[in-house]
Amino acid sequence: MKELPLSKVYQLLEPGPVVLLTTARKGRANVMTMSWHMMVEFEPPLVACVVSSANHSFAALRSTRECVIAVPALELAPKVVKVGNCSGRDLDKFMAFGLTPIAAARVAPPLVAECFANLECKVADTSLVKRYNLFVLEVLKAWRDPAQKNPKTIHHQGYGKFIVDGETIKLKSRMR
Repeated sequence: MKELPLSKVYQLLEPGPVVLLTTARKGRANVMTMSWHMMVEFEPPLVACVVSSANHSFAALRSTRECVIAVPALELAPKVVKVGNCSGRDLDKFMAFGLTPIAAARVAPPLVAECFANLECKVADTSLVKRYNLFVLEVLKAWRDPAQKNPKTIHHQGYGKFIVDGETIKLKSRMR
């Protein structure tokens, strides 16, 4: 074993796929790239996510208490990175990067048409926002695009490096 700098630990434990988080505030939708999230409960589905207070989306999420988590496939990776490398303070990212907002059923922020899945969410818990910028979201409605068969997701490893979903294996499990 060789010692690893602590600043690199996140590259080993980076959670699930890179996603897009949409918010809407004062009649203006925004989208940001996010990779720091995890499931915390099954039913109702709860997702914990970190949104930096420096991000434009932070204030919208904190005040409106709703968002959409959109899950892009590999084909959207270049756009996902571009979305993550600029601020919604200065730019309409939907227009700039050719993303199509679709009205959601239960929340004001839009779904992203190009993504294979979209989760409409409301903020369920903000007790760790002040300390860690961690929001717990309850998924109110979930959508899946049946036209996108077997989408591959991307997983961030830091500094512009990503892993793409690989082979799927199935092992015996007692979970249903």
